[in-house]
Amino acid sequence: MDEASIGADPITIVIADDHQVVRAGLRLLLEAEDGFAVVAEAGDVATTERRVTAYHPRVLILDLNMPGESSLPAIPRIRESAPNTQVVVLTMQNDPAFAREALRAGAIGYVLKEAADAELVQAVRLAADGRTYLNPELGARLAAEPPTPTGPPDDLSAREIEVLRLIALGHTNTEIASKLYLSVRTVESHRAHIQQKTRRTTRADLVAYAREHNVL
Repeated sequence: MDEASIGADPITIVIADDHQVVRAGLRLLLEAEDGFAVVAEAGDVATTERRVTAYHPRVLILDLNMPGESSLPAIPRIRESAPNTQVVVLTMQNDPAFAREALRAGAIGYVLKEAADAELVQAVRLAADGRTYLNPELGARLAAEPPTPTGPPDDLSAREIEVLRLIALGHTNTEIASKLYLSVRTVESHRAHIQQKTRRTTRADLVAYAREHNVL
């Protein structure tokens, strides 16, 4: 045990991933570290929120892809209900757009599952100290991206930009409605206006447009 962990409170952790074998592996990895204590596990977003409310861990390790609701919209709720819990995203999503969205939502760490053995422990320690960790490759790709142009493209409103970004990130109309507290009919209306203004119709076209205009 190192000097820093002697007499210090353990870093309490909740692991949220829909695969039990992944949770078991992560628990073994984390509990092998001095000063770490895994206090609970969860396999979906609703259970994750209950576990965080019950245990108030210092760090939540959150998988982006779990059954039911997307994890991204849950991050702000978790941060609001448990402001002392830092969120480290652990995911297979290596697209910088997902990393940016997770950090915007309130996550403090973003680790790829393929690099979990090398990076997760460091990310958890930094998160417990309120410091950010971003997978180095993704960080380099984000830094290399051109700056976002000022002003919305094609006279899109701020709300339409939000809807377009969520469409490009793969959310359904129903998920967008839930995230933005709108009706599905309103989201469909926004989508129709976006398609008209951008002259793009398919999801693939909208994703390409969002990337071209740095909306992601």
